[in-house]
Amino acid sequence: MKISESLQGGKKIFLDTSPIEPISTLSDQQVLELTELQMKSEEDRRLSELLDKQQAGILTKLEYSELQALMQIYQEGLLRKATALSEAVKRGLTKELQGI
Repeated sequence: MKISESLQGGKKIFLDTSPIEPISTLSDQQVLELTELQMKSEEDRRLSELLDKQQAGILTKLEYSELQALMQIYQEGLLRKATALSEAVKRGLTKELQGI
């Protein structure tokens, strides 16, 4: 299930609330694909803009809500990617990460 949140200028951010399959149950190919997971470029650009505005102290209430939604997407994606990297190392699909 996807929930859309209307934001400034009619923009919508879709938060996917459907159950996420545990990474340990995914195929090797699916795990490797998740290790490359990145935020959509449009969302990434907007996140950067909003963080800059927050730093400058000029973020509106509506923009703050948008920032929270984008931060949630970013954090969930980062967690999923890190978990996939760990699983890929366990399965021997990739080398162990050094210096992180």
